[in-house]
Amino acid sequence: DKFAWGSRRAHRFERQNTMGRGSGKGSRKAESKGDAAERRADFFFRAEGPEPHAARKLEILKVHPEIKQLFGPEPMTKWTVLGTVALQVGMAWLTLEWSWPAYLAAVYIVGATANHSLFLAIHELSHNLGFKDVAHNKYLAMFANFPIFIAYSITFKPYHMEHHRYQGDDGIDTDIPTALEAWMVTGSATGYIDHTIRKAVFMFGQIFAYAFRPMLVKPDLMNYDGWLLMNWVVQICLFDIPVIYCLGLNGALYFLLSTFFAGSIHPTAGHFLAEHYVTEGKTETYSYYGPLNMLAYNVGYHNEHHDFPNIAWRNLPKVREMAPEFYNDLPQCKSWPGIIIQYIFDDNLSPYSRVKTQSGQAKTKAS
Repeated sequence: DKFAWGSRRAHRFERQNTMGRGSGKGSRKAESKGDAAERRADFFFRAEGPEPHAARKLEILKVHPEIKQLFGPEPMTKWTVLGTVALQVGMAWLTLEWSWPAYLAAVYIVGATANHSLFLAIHELSHNLGFKDVAHNKYLAMFANFPIFIAYSITFKPYHMEHHRYQGDDGIDTDIPTALEAWMVTGSATGYIDHTIRKAVFMFGQIFAYAFRPMLVKPDLMNYDGWLLMNWVVQICLFDIPVIYCLGLNGALYFLLSTFFAGSIHPTAGHFLAEHYVTEGKTETYSYYGPLNMLAYNVGYHNEHHDFPNIAWRNLPKVREMAPEFYNDLPQCKSWPGIIIQYIFDDNLSPYSRVKTQSGQAKTKAS
């Protein structure tokens, strides 16, 4: 059954702890802090076997071998990156004398959206989808890194490749919140209001979790090589210092705030939740087909991306068009802003709403 491929591993989902989370506000009013803490034990979803995308890819290619024509880099990427970097430099200069309300509005609406787009350009380039040559992809990623103001494009790639190879594997896929994060947000919460506030605070500063979690969970993946050194030297010497010299600290603040809000409670940041948080209990990867994809290198086509990580952003919609029977019936995220609101206010969603597994591959790698 073609439609089953999206949820085969998900059909084996089970909560590690079978105690229910209650039905919301009403069920929490009479419970004590101890009862709440006990009920919120480890609620990660558990699954067996390898990630589901490799198997579905093979099945799709049997039926639609023409999809192979979509493989390869996208020439348009370098021009969109160039335009976005130019936009950010122009905005940093333009807003220097603006009042604080107008300045912060510009940072949130334009700056954060642009920097989030650059996050996803670096994501594309980590898959070598800007050029055929690996080195050229790294050079462009470093250029895309400029407005983010903190060098990370080289560090990002090895962790992201592990996320694809070992999706959900405990201790390997650093996209998954740690048990400590989940306990701090949910496991130790004392009630609905407390839980909601904690989730909102976590979402507001979630960029710090994405920045530091990979290095803390898997420090051995850090490659201290010439590429990493080049990333930092190029970032500091060719961008950060010139910005501070030409635009002052206010110019630097524009870029840093843009980066912070890009990973905070921002419409485009909804994709962090939309991609792999289990919202309906049936699958562990979700696609979003809405208009924000135009600003985000089609990262919303996330099932398609995980099935075919060697297909560039402009061709991902064509995957669904060529193989609709494999995608149209899979659960979808309808709105990135909507899932942020749902995550914060729905008591059943939390950092525990992720699938963890330990496949044979992960066990071998971990040993």
